Amino acid sequence: MVMDLLGELEERQKRILQRIAELERSLLPHQFSGLAISSHPVSDNVCDGESTESRLSVILKAGGLREFLFRRVPSDYYDKPLEYRRDCLGASSIDHLCKSIVMVNTQAHASVTDCSDRNNSKYYVVVIQYTARLNAENVKNFLYSLNNGNIPKKRFNMRLAPEEESAKLTGYEHNGVTCIGMNTDIPVILDEAITKLDPDFFWLGGGEVDLKLGIHTSEFINFTKPFVVNCSSN
Repeated sequence: MVMDLLGELEERQKRILQRIAELERSLLPHQFSGLAISSHPVSDNVCDGESTESRLSVILKAGGLREFLFRRVPSDYYDKPLEYRRDCLGASSIDHLCKSIVMVNTQAHASVTDCSDRNNSKYYVVVIQYTARLNAENVKNFLYSLNNGNIPKKRFNMRLAPEEESAKLTGYEHNGVTCIGMNTDIPVILDEAITKLDPDFFWLGGGEVDLKLGIHTSEFINFTKPFVVNCSSN
């Protein structure tokens, strides 16, 4: 009996969150044009007088972005299926749920130690859908072509960066990584499939495990200047 009631309450909460998200998105291009909309007060998670949400909002606005959303999710968000996460965020589909992965070139020449050369960087942040599978070989081939074959293909071997290394480079922990406001200016690779989403508004990490950022694909591209690469398979 108790479990039935808890299940019913959970479903009701999901419907309410989804309805709120739908209302926010419907208002985004109209009443709130020119504003960053947040589903929670800025004071939710303040550190040193400034929350992650407010800090990233300032960065995005300074870059000319106006239509983006921040949303806090339940603590069990990552224990739930993609359909649940979609409903929490009010995303258009599970394909609109994306993540940022820090990759390291383990075979880079000894002289390549940082991200100063975006065409031949030691690290890249790859943004990909949760419903897709990363194809590291495609990333390798892209980087080889990007450098016009001047760097031997054996010098490209893209692997997931260790969590500690990722956290140091980005300033964000696992499941909270975002391309906005990173400690290091790491070049971004955006999976081509994301550019084909309809509508062109997707969700990714927002700087904290329970904070997510919704943004238009076109604005994300204008802001992060990513390499758009076919680097996934479903």
